[in-house]
Amino acid sequence: MTGNPGATPDQGWTVEVEHRVSGSPDAVFAYFTDPEKHRRWYGVDVELDPRPGGAYRVMVAPQVWARGEYLAVEPPHRLLLTWGWEGNLDLPHTLQGVPPGSSTVEFRFVPDGDGTIIRVRHSGLPTEDAEWAHRLGWDSYLPRLVAILAGDDPGEDPMRTLAAALYDTDAGGPQWRRTA
Repeated sequence: MTGNPGATPDQGWTVEVEHRVSGSPDAVFAYFTDPEKHRRWYGVDVELDPRPGGAYRVMVAPQVWARGEYLAVEPPHRLLLTWGWEGNLDLPHTLQGVPPGSSTVEFRFVPDGDGTIIRVRHSGLPTEDAEWAHRLGWDSYLPRLVAILAGDDPGEDPMRTLAAALYDTDAGGPQWRRTA
């Protein structure tokens, strides 16, 4: 399926990362479009409608959602979607300036022998801090997918641990989160 691929924003900051995983592009692509497979490596709750104009919504921590809209779906080679954050809690300042639809993520799936190279380009981020936070996110989650596709345990979700530290005052969250 192909939709209007849209223009990726050239303004702002851009994150580019790539990871090599086991499996064909067909097998890997499914981990980005099938909610159950997606949940294994990224997200607590996952709502995907992988078609141009369809919704992308992933809860990464309690009350914190990555939300966007698919712009292009080209199995098994490319996905393009808008991206941003919404939540019922005060988002960290590095995510507050990235509302849904304000940035664009492109995933490319390149055959590489018996594996696939996943190339991620996340553009239109408003600040260097937002670029840093999203690079940290992609560099934390894509290795989980590498482990899963290699048949290994991906370990604890790194962002759920971070979210607990930020938002759960009973778990020692920041003093500024505590109210009298």
